[in-house]
Amino acid sequence: MSKHALGIDPVVEPVETPAASPAPAKRSHEELKALAEAGAAELGWVAPARDVIAWVERNFEMPAVAVACSMADAVLPALVADQIPGVDVLFLETGYHFAETYATRDEVAANLRVNVVDVLPENTVEQQDRLLGKDLFARDAAQCCALRKVAPLRRTLSGYELWFTGVRRDEAPTRTNTPLVTWDEANGLVKVNPVAAWTFDQLVQYSDDNLLPVNPLLSQGYPSIGCQPCTRKVAPGDDPRAGRWAGTNKTECGLHV
Repeated sequence: MSKHALGIDPVVEPVETPAASPAPAKRSHEELKALAEAGAAELGWVAPARDVIAWVERNFEMPAVAVACSMADAVLPALVADQIPGVDVLFLETGYHFAETYATRDEVAANLRVNVVDVLPENTVEQQDRLLGKDLFARDAAQCCALRKVAPLRRTLSGYELWFTGVRRDEAPTRTNTPLVTWDEANGLVKVNPVAAWTFDQLVQYSDDNLLPVNPLLSQGYPSIGCQPCTRKVAPGDDPRAGRWAGTNKTECGLHV
């Protein structure tokens, strides 16, 4: 006769739940720098984006890899997620974006195999206005970018070994020498630019061919899209980044210099 039939509760042995696998320890700067140098030598100057991403897949584990995306388009997240699904996609949530940019971010999160992470500055726009005065971007765009883009991204990147960016050589004179793989001294990790050799037309064609989310501003005269107060339309034939901080001598926000 069973113990249940006799009214005796059986002794239930505790089941030990297996512990989650710990995230791999982040490698030293020296190890990562050596990897970057090896990758640059292996891939050269014009390797296909797929080969660049495959090199990352072979040499880095998923939790250590992130994609930076401005949400002008979804080409880079799509390319990376095709080979490294579930990758973190970092979106710099400055509080100043166009409505179209936020809508594109939501489309990327909903439709691609990625994990969109909003990277936030220490202060909201309202808090910054109280601390430093209203519309800092109009008085000191460099400081505004430093507070709302550069510092938040640097804090976030400290948890990764490598980041992908969508920087292309045809975007501006300041970007013509962009390598496929390099060591990012400022942030202390490997930086990979898989579409560095692509043209704007190639980017648009890939997006169209693969039915990817795209920021509608790209077709409305904004080939380079940043924060709304600091981005203007660009005349046909002008430098694609001519609409960024128009009327000033500023050409970069500080993320890629």
